[in-house]
Parts: sequence; C-alpha cells; structure tokens
Amino acid sequence: MDIVFALDNDPDAQRTFRKNFPSVKFEPTDIRETSVDHVRSLVNAERPSPVLFCGCAPCQPFTKQNTTHSVRNNNDRVPLLAYFAEFVKACKPDIVFIENVPGLQKFSHCTEPFGGFLQTLEDSGYQSDHRPVSLMKYGIPQSRRRLVLLASRHGPIELPPETNGSGTGNPRYETVRNWIEDLPSITAGEEHATVPNHRAAALSERNLERIRATPQGGGHRDWPERLHLDCHKKFVGYSDVYGRMSWDRPASGLTTRCISYSNGRFGHPEQDRAISVREAACLQTFPRAFLFEGSLASMSRQIGNAVPVQLAKLIGRHVIRHLKEVQVLV
Repeated sequence: MDIVFALDNDPDAQRTFRKNFPSVKFEPTDIRETSVDHVRSLVNAERPSPVLFCGCAPCQPFTKQNTTHSVRNNNDRVPLLAYFAEFVKACKPDIVFIENVPGLQKFSHCTEPFGGFLQTLEDSGYQSDHRPVSLMKYGIPQSRRRLVLLASRHGPIELPPETNGSGTGNPRYETVRNWIEDLPSITAGEEHATVPNHRAAALSERNLERIRATPQGGGHRDWPERLHLDCHKKFVGYSDVYGRMSWDRPASGLTTRCISYSNGRFGHPEQDRAISVREAACLQTFPRAFLFEGSLASMSRQIGNAVPVQLAKLIGRHVIRHLKEVQVLV
C-alpha cells in the first residue's frame, strides 16, 4: 500500500507525519473545512488503483471517563465521523477502515455518529464487519480494547482472525519485556543521547518516593500509609494509577497520557520513572526509526491516539487478500 494523502488539524501531528512521510501530500486542516470535491479529485487521480479510506475521529467523547450524555452532546468533536461519512459517500473508496474506542458503538441509533455511519455505508453499497477487539489477541503488548470496522464495496468482508491466545497458532501474548527490555536505562526527566525519543517525564521527590515503594506489577496499595493520597484513602478504585508495568505481561491500555506516572499503570517495570516516549511508541508497536515531534505531552497524545502499527499491518494484509479474492487486485 502507498500512502498518498493525509489530513489532520493538529500542528504537532503534522510535523510528525511530515518527518516520517516527507513525500506524502498532507493537508493541515479541519475535516469540516475541507471540500468533498477537492478530496474526490485527489481520489480520482489515483484510480484505477484500489483506494482505502482510514478515518479515526477523536475518541475522547466516547470514553468511559465521559459518562454523561451532556458531555457528549455538547462536544463539537462528536459529529466528525459524520463528516467522514460524507467523504465516503462522495468518493466511494474500495475499502473503509475505522478504529475507535468501544464506547462509540453504544451510540448505535441511526441518528447517532456510529449508527449513522453504518447506515451511510449500507446506503452506499458497502458490506461491513465491526466489533470491539482485544489488542493483545492481535500480537500487540497491551490489554487495550478498540472498536474496529472494515467495509468493502466489493462483497462481504470480515475482520482478520486473531493471531494470539487460545484457539490460534500462538497461545502466548506479547509482553512488555519483548518490546522494551533492550532499551538503555534512563532516569526520570532524562533524555537518552542517541536513542530518538527515549525521554522520560520528570518526577517530584514525593512521586520518586512512591515509585520506589512500588514493586513490579504493583501500585499505590503497596505504599506505606504516609505516601497515600487522600482520594485513594476515600475511594477504592483507581487501581492502575501510579502503577508499575509487569515485564512478562501485556501493558495496560496506553492512553494519551501514557508517559505520566500518575495517570495509569505507566511506571517502568524496574526503573524509577514512567515509561519514555520511545517505550510508549514501542508498546504501540511503532518501528524504532519512527520519530515524534512536539512537547512531551504532545508526543504522548499522538502515541495514545494512534492505531497500533501491528494492527494496521494485519488489517492491510487482510484487505489485500480480500481485494485479490474479489478480483479487484490480480
């Protein structure tokens, strides 16, 4: 597959994309301000090659943290999937792929974003398959779940079969150790001199005490009483915050704050710091040569929002097989 066009309105995402794909046409704009006719002309210029559209609208309105309808209904990012649907309807790509949080499918009524998107696909002659998938069952070292959809104009299509776990040829799951153990040690607040993006956020003295008191795979429940936060004394939840990863298990799901020790189980398994930008990228299965631009917070956001590269690779190979089966590719 060749990437020929990309669109995003985040300046740092633009810098990262152009750093890694300098020859691809990238438009730094909002999809709501982009002409359907303009994109259709780009698509027509690429035909007769098969065309795939990949759309990943911001997912924060549909996460567990946003549990009220008022938050979702007032959030101007919610209808972005509807804008993407208009591009699909007008441009008729051969294949459509979207990835988002599982909570998106709960809004399945035809007037809601995902239900409306499914209806647009059906009305436009697509057949589709979608479901929440566990990333670790596709060879990704994370326990994260994501909603994945594939649609084709050329006949029935299913999501690719799982590659890891019970019932597959590989019963083992990928682990944190497999992907980051060989990276050199650094301290909190340090950036490695030769490994790109191997940079960890600084920690306060108090949080350094806390992570030193946390065993591999442990969390704030392992601390002495004097290190506990008031909110943890009053509420039994938040089991993953201030946690360390385990070497021989998949990581917990990486979020847009995946390099912050206080925001999840993002502590390094044995070094007294949160995982670095490079380690987070590795756990999202990015190649080591892929470079990120922007502040620590921005790079963390880009990594947390990304489709894991290994999943994209599996989807891509599956799409090519499908296009050969329906004789669109020979």
